[in-house]
Order: sequence, then structure tokens, then C-alpha cells
Amino acid sequence: MLATFGGGCFWCTEVIFQQLDGINSVLPGYMGGERENPTYEQVCSGATGHVEVIQIDFDETKLSFIDLLGIFFKTHNPTTLNRQGADVGTQYRSVVFYHSEEQHLQTVQFIEELESQAIYSDPIVTAVEPAVTFWKAEDYHQNYFNRNPENQYCQAVVAPKLKKFLESYGKSR
Repeated sequence: MLATFGGGCFWCTEVIFQQLDGINSVLPGYMGGERENPTYEQVCSGATGHVEVIQIDFDETKLSFIDLLGIFFKTHNPTTLNRQGADVGTQYRSVVFYHSEEQHLQTVQFIEELESQAIYSDPIVTAVEPAVTFWKAEDYHQNYFNRNPENQYCQAVVAPKLKKFLESYGKSR
């Protein structure tokens, strides 16, 4: 089963979901834009309309789509429009690209439940859109954090986010 989420820089989101038992693969890529075969540089310019996303292939016998939504909403800020931390632009917008009507309904209900519980002090701005063509990011983006833990961005942004996640959820893989 597939799930596709945009929640800021895909280096951050990729490593979070890699930790979970039941994840077959996590691929960074681009979705939601107008250009075919976009490059990282084109997407980062904000001109293509694409979002940095991760496409997750998961085993439904071990993890549900709802489980993944729970982690997605707890590991990024769904209340900031076109921004995650210092990353600013439409390519960093919060979005769930659904692959079935069931995922669509589950996502809408999940967001409604979060809103009704007032989990966040600001309104959730996460878009819910049908999945379209997924463009796999360049090879150097794949498994980026695990291959480049010394990178300044990884040390300053990704590592603390991963540490916080592991402290909250424990390493489950």
C-alpha cells in the first residue's frame, strides 16, 4: 500500500518513517506540480508547483494508514502555510496526497478530529489532494540522512527531529 506525504524537507520526513516496522520503502520525490521530470533545483525554485514528498510503501498488516497519519501530523507543523521551520515556499507545504477514496476520507476525518480536539493552537492548513505522478528525487537524495549525518543541515535540523521522534515513539524497526 502507498502513502504520500509532504511535510517539509524530505530528508527529515524520510528518516522518520524509515524507523517503523512495516515500512517496505520510503522514497523522496516530487508531486503535485506541472513540470515533467522536475529536478531538485527546479522544485526548490518554487516555479514548478511540486512539493517535496515521501512516498511510503507499507505493509497494512503491520501499520495502518491512520498510524502513518498520526506520525505525519506529530512530526511536522501542519499549521504553517508553505513553511516548515526555516524551509519556506510552496515546495514545503503540508499535504497528504491520497491514493484511494478510503485514504481521502480517513485523512479528512483525521484532520477534523485533530481540529475538534484543539491539538494545535492554530488551524491546520494541510492540503488533502489526489495523488498524481510521483517523480523520484535524484539518487543523492535517497537515504540522505543515513548517508550524510555529518551534513550541517542534517546535524542542525534532521538529527534533533529524529531524536525527538525516537524518544517519543522508541525505535520500532
